[in-house]
Amino acid sequence: MNKVDVQVVSLSKQLPDLAQFQYWVDSLLKDDTEDSEVVIRLVDEFEMIQFNEQYRDKKGTTNILSFPFEPPEGMNSKLLGDLLICVPVIEQEALAQDKVLEHHWAHMVIHGVLHLLGYDHLSDEEAEEMEALEMKVLRSIAVENPYKEQ
Repeated sequence: MNKVDVQVVSLSKQLPDLAQFQYWVDSLLKDDTEDSEVVIRLVDEFEMIQFNEQYRDKKGTTNILSFPFEPPEGMNSKLLGDLLICVPVIEQEALAQDKVLEHHWAHMVIHGVLHLLGYDHLSDEEAEEMEALEMKVLRSIAVENPYKEQ
């Protein structure tokens, strides 16, 4: 079984619970033969701005950052990495894009875990591959296509 550790440092009355985060991660990793670990840290804008500037050299906040874990040589670890998710940004995006908040959370978690697995969207080809995987997993859990025209 995959292990999901959720650290909550941003308060909101609309946060998914641990079971939801676990379900979303498992929905993506269900075909993997080995169990994995993911740490999800739910932060406010202040912490996200600090991380975004320090690790991406970008000003301001963002919705999610992914930090893949690469164990030192000779060390075995099930840890895929950490996801840093900005709670206020997720809530604002869902509202502005007229998305079901829970569906937006599911999308962001699946998107982040795909980054931990090595997927990216720097080129059009990479973006198409990553979005196709996201949509496949989201469909399997009855979440609408997040990329459809609003």
